[in-house]
This record gives sequence, C-alpha cells and structure tokens, in this order.
Amino acid sequence: MPPYDILVVDDSVFMRKIITDLISEDPAFRVVGSAKNGREGVEMVKKLKPHAVTLDIEMPEMNGLEALKIIMKDHPVPVIMLSSLTQEGAAETIRALEWGAFDFVGKPSGSISLDLHKVKKLLLEKLHTAVKARVRPVTGVSWTTRTAPAASPAPVKPAAAAPSSRMETPAAKPPERTRTGAAGVQGFDHLVAIGTSTGGPRALHQVLSDMPDNYPAPVLIVQHMPPNFTKSLAQRLDSISKLSVVEAENGMVIERGTAYVAPGGYHMTVARNGTQSYRIHLSKDEPRGGHRPSVDTMFESLLPLKELKRHIVIMTGMGADGAKGMQALKQAGAVTTIAESEETCVVYGMPRAAVELGCAMHVVPQQQIAGMLIQSVGR
Repeated sequence: MPPYDILVVDDSVFMRKIITDLISEDPAFRVVGSAKNGREGVEMVKKLKPHAVTLDIEMPEMNGLEALKIIMKDHPVPVIMLSSLTQEGAAETIRALEWGAFDFVGKPSGSISLDLHKVKKLLLEKLHTAVKARVRPVTGVSWTTRTAPAASPAPVKPAAAAPSSRMETPAAKPPERTRTGAAGVQGFDHLVAIGTSTGGPRALHQVLSDMPDNYPAPVLIVQHMPPNFTKSLAQRLDSISKLSVVEAENGMVIERGTAYVAPGGYHMTVARNGTQSYRIHLSKDEPRGGHRPSVDTMFESLLPLKELKRHIVIMTGMGADGAKGMQALKQAGAVTTIAESEETCVVYGMPRAAVELGCAMHVVPQQQIAGMLIQSVGR
C-alpha cells in the first residue's frame, strides 16, 4: 500500500525539519510538503490533498486556529495540533479540538525544542489512527478565538466544593447562562458517568451544552488527556454549559448540577462519604491500559453504589477503555448505558468495544445523548 501523505505546518524551519524527520522514520508516511504559516498551509491542503496535517498554533500571517477553521470548513482532513504545554497553549488546544482538530501532541519544552523526539511514538500513533478516520466538515460551532470572557465583574457562581490550591477560578459564564436550581446540593438519587478519548472535547461540548441548569445529578467525566489540558477543558466546558464544570480535586464532595473532569495524570474514583454524600478520590496508581485517568477505573468505583441510579456513557475514542466497566455496571443494575454511534464518532473504538460486549442498552448519535440523559434521570 502506498504511504500516506502528510503535510507539516510550522513557522520554525527547525521544527519543520524535526517533525518531518520524525514522521519520515515510519515507512507508512511520507511528508509531501511543509508550510511556514497558516495561510500557506491552507493553500497546500487544497493543492496537495494530504491524508493528514500537523499544525502549529502560534504562527505569523495566519495562526493555526484560523487555518484550522478554514481547513475544517472547506477541505476537511485529519489535523493533529502541536501544542505547547503552557496554560495558554492548553486553552488554545482545547479550542482547536472543538473546532475539529483530530487530536494533539504536546511539545515537551515549548515551540522550539530539542526533545520533541520524546513525543515521536505518540505522534506516529496518532497519525496512524488519524489517516483512517472519517472527517466531516465542521458546522454549528462558535468561531471566536477568544479563550475567556473579558475580566469584568460577573455574577458569582455556586461553588462545587471548598476552594482548592490546584484549581484556578473557572471562566465566568455569560449572563444568559447563569445557573439556578440544583447546583450546590449534595442530595441526589442519580449519577452520570462519561468516558471518552479522541474526539472527546467536541463531544463533551455537544452533550454538556445541551444539559439544563437544574440537572438533578452529578456528572463524572474521564477524558484521556495530559495534565494541564484537563484544567483548560473544564474551564472551557464551564463557559458553555449551564452546569457547573470543574476539574476534580481530591476530597471533593460531589453535588448535583455539577460536572467533574478527572485531572490528567490521576485516576478518579468515587466513594461514600458517610451515609449522605459521596467524595472524589484521586490517585497516582499505575496507568491502566496506558491511561491515567482510566474510564474503567472510574466506572468500577461506582459498582458498590447500588443505592444510586447510575447512567453510564461511552463516547468517541481509541481503544476499549470503559467497555468492561460498563459491562460490570450493567450487570450490577445500572439504569442506563449509552454508547455513541459510529456515525458521529471521530474514532469508533471505545463505543464499539462496549457494543461488541453487548453492554450498551442504547447506541445513539452524539447529539441525542444529552436528551437521553435528561429523560433517564427525569424518570
């Protein structure tokens, strides 16, 4: 089979050379071109029609986010973002994933780094998956590049737990999305748990933006993502959802109307906190199936909580993380188990594994998941 064609877009001559060399070491790929800014990248995508693109974010003339917007609207192709590991770089990466980027690879030490070789294995793995993925034009998203509202006074939101030194204050919600009702209340009979990986940020955006502000259950989320990026993911989701969305902290007492994103690098589990509440526990236990956080680890922690009506969701992602946990929960009496259908998955891996185990009661497209969770919890 002929090699897959890859386009490299980066403003640094040095980085273009490094990335090209890394990709070229795999005989499955050939680099058919390189561009020094987003404008050149857009033109080369149109001309060369590569199977995948690596795209830097910070570039002159047209940055990576603006280029991505045009590529995904006019010439959709799998795009892997190369991101710095700074907080600002993480926020931009989350926005890129919402705008249709297939995935990202973090640069270990900034935009010009001699140790980019450390990510060679990860980059090649993501390219192998990307070139086989089905990519659709991106529509119905906000194309603003602003990563946070202006720093003007905003209404104080109900807190999900006591302040923690590991968390920054989430971006303030737009006035029309100010929550009322359930947030801040520990009593609940239902609990939702969601696991996802590649394509997850965009899928979570879809689901959480459709949830009501008086949702009577907590929502636990495991998204495969490195440290720092999960903080930006939680902040971004908080800015578009009527739920309160936070990056989970060890010891947090979970509350209805709040979504908790497992922090990158930690397993997240839930346990009873006395007789009336439940508390989050984070651990640095060994990665499971290469993942920390692990969806299976979170799901399995819910097995003893039979007094709760548990609603379990697996969405787009590579591999099979979460499928066995969903199977065990179904056998333990989970009320709802949902797998995202292939038609809307970026990668139909994790949901497929759940379907093949026969543990998904419902297989539905991404845009129907929130409605199903609203209906199930409202019973």
